Amino acid sequence: MVVMKGCYTIKPAEPTPASGIVISDCDQDKPITHAPVIYVYCPPGNFSYRSALESIKVSLSKALVHFYPLAGCLKLVGEGGRVELECNSVGVGFCEAESDAELADFGDFCPTPELRSLIPSVAYSTPLHEIPLLLVQITRFRCGGLSLGLAISHVMADGTSLRNFMSVWAQIARGNPLDVVLPYLDRTALLARDPPTLRYNHERFDPPPLLMNQSDSDEERNKRTTVVMLHLSKTQVERLKNMANDSRAIESRPYSRYEAVAGHLWRCTCKAREHKNDQITKLYFQVNIRDRMKPPLPRGYFGNAIIRVAATSRSGKLMTMPLSYGSSKIREAIEMVTHDYVKSAFDFVKVQPNLTRFRTYHTVRSTHGAFYGNPNVEVTSSLGLPQKGVDFGWGKEIHMGPGSVAFDGKSFIMDGPNEDGSLIVALRLQVGHMDALKELFYEDILNLA
Repeated sequence: MVVMKGCYTIKPAEPTPASGIVISDCDQDKPITHAPVIYVYCPPGNFSYRSALESIKVSLSKALVHFYPLAGCLKLVGEGGRVELECNSVGVGFCEAESDAELADFGDFCPTPELRSLIPSVAYSTPLHEIPLLLVQITRFRCGGLSLGLAISHVMADGTSLRNFMSVWAQIARGNPLDVVLPYLDRTALLARDPPTLRYNHERFDPPPLLMNQSDSDEERNKRTTVVMLHLSKTQVERLKNMANDSRAIESRPYSRYEAVAGHLWRCTCKAREHKNDQITKLYFQVNIRDRMKPPLPRGYFGNAIIRVAATSRSGKLMTMPLSYGSSKIREAIEMVTHDYVKSAFDFVKVQPNLTRFRTYHTVRSTHGAFYGNPNVEVTSSLGLPQKGVDFGWGKEIHMGPGSVAFDGKSFIMDGPNEDGSLIVALRLQVGHMDALKELFYEDILNLA
């Protein structure tokens, strides 16, 4: 049980610019929700909670001087779902809480409702301009452990931007000189062209495929789902990579861990869901565009610099062909993301009369917006992002990960906790398919050729 001990607002420690910062066309199609993230700590024996609490509040206030857009608010513009940012230093939400649980009670920190209670919740019935862009909750456990839960606006930041913010905040908390890149706040590089030029078929904006013989997603979106953490040892990861690369085209570069594991997960979900061979299925994922733009975005770019793409296949091919087939479809989608493709995608966002459908697909059993569950999957990867090692002065975290997995088929691929080459896949799937998925996920690693 989590008991709130106090909630208040943290504002920037110094006056910050009041001029508006543009919301780019890369930000405009992101959900009007907050990404729930949790850091878990096991401080040393001489740790003082009261000192740590004061330190983290003061350092957050100082960090907001650099990241002052997070202390502002979003406002709707017209009736088309577009938003603008007001830099008014209204502040971020901060709560302190206590729990009678112990860290051991959370096992591998699977994103269950119990874990979600350690992260601030947001009432989206509240007018948008009244909702903080960042909310923080520090929770003390009876065993002496701590968790730091964050809910950060999807419109304001992607994973790379969040990491930059956490690094600055932690260095300030430790009293160290800032040796990290400070945020680059100008988002104009990711605006659409004038006039917009549509040169590609941006199928990520198309309605997701439905199950064969179904005219809508109502039946699927109302089925009960559950979440699991799938653990892969370094040996299992290497085996998947080897299997993906054994039958790849000789002239192509080797498939990455992500391409192999995501391809494996995609085919396993098709099998667990018992798809027909002709079923169309898509795997949605995000591509970091910071180094794909011409010129590359400045270091420290703060905002969204990711583009959502989709790999497409018939389930029968995924299930019967070598793993390299699924990995190759993912590779094709990644290589499609060039500077010109990205600019065309922004142009497509710009000409949309209404963006509301992109704002509402995120929630479990949502009755609004597109449904990206069965027969599809979505895989978010933090591989290659240095998300871990955030030390506020009481040691590095023992766990960092998502606070929830939003909908059927949604998954996260993360590095294992010990930096030993292992991986963790957090996955939400319909209850009726989960047992089969867990069996297939490991069985196929042994049996795939």
